[in-house]
Amino acid sequence: MEFAFVAGNLALDFVATVASRDTVAVERVPTPAALAEWFALSGAVSEPPEVSPADYSRAIALREVLYPALRARASAAPVDEETVALVNALASRPTPVPELVDGRIRTLGSAEGVLALIARAAQNALTDPRLRFCDGQDCTRPFVDASRGRTRRWCGMAGCGDRAKAAAYRRRVARRPRNAGAED
Repeated sequence: MEFAFVAGNLALDFVATVASRDTVAVERVPTPAALAEWFALSGAVSEPPEVSPADYSRAIALREVLYPALRARASAAPVDEETVALVNALASRPTPVPELVDGRIRTLGSAEGVLALIARAAQNALTDPRLRFCDGQDCTRPFVDASRGRTRRWCGMAGCGDRAKAAAYRRRVARRPRNAGAED
């Protein structure tokens, strides 16, 4: 399975493992094995860790409380105390530790350690004034707007941004008089 890491924050990319939440809700990590693969692809660890059914349930529970908390925070509403307590509890656990091996960095860790990294990233996201949600049709991906003027509208140009710009172009072309393009 392919994953896009465009949010600028590990927790935001993790929340985006459910695409189009408000319509079809596509689950991108449907199994513990898929979650282990996502952990490695995200760069949190170098190799997929063992993910038990209990680890998987904890991860999905974290993801599902983060989404409404991030939505609330993006609209300047407070985050509920239960979510804050869960995030803080998970963030307090040990994280994967990088080590230098044969001239390269290798990071090994458990599923619990990766969840601690995600929770720490969530702490940052929930306090970041640059937190936004994509304007793309049916897209529910959060991201950190690190653009100079804080004007980023889409999660990424390779998907939602391209579709929005292509649709705007088609609307402009459709509004032109028939002979307007003959002089171009």
